[in-house]
Amino acid sequence: MSASDDQTLIAAAEQAMARAYAKYSGFQVGAAVVTARGGLFVGCNVENISYPLGMCAERNAIAAAVAAEGAAMRLVRIAVRAESQGVPQPCTPCGACRQVILEFGSDAEVLYRGADLTLMRIAARELLPHAFTFDPPARG
Repeated sequence: MSASDDQTLIAAAEQAMARAYAKYSGFQVGAAVVTARGGLFVGCNVENISYPLGMCAERNAIAAAVAAEGAAMRLVRIAVRAESQGVPQPCTPCGACRQVILEFGSDAEVLYRGADLTLMRIAARELLPHAFTFDPPARG
């Protein structure tokens, strides 16, 4: 992927981040995903006064992709951006989001800001090397 592809994906994540509902934490997160079919979908975090009911940006973007392309949707890339009170923050996908990303693309490239705010890129499977898997028994 080219630097311009990176910038397009990151810009989409930043636009989604600006729409986040982060009333309680002030930590706004945006995500943008590219699918194998070439779709671009975004999501932002949506908090709730009952904290466990909040949703992460990454899972919201993936849900939008599945809603548009169906259950066979496969991820190729995902970018995550975060800020708090207008200040860029390092942010990798949380554990739950890592598991969901793997469900739809273990080879997906994940772009995020590292601890020093530089662009990091890693394969999804490297973010969660011992992911939960399940092989249902054959039905006979």
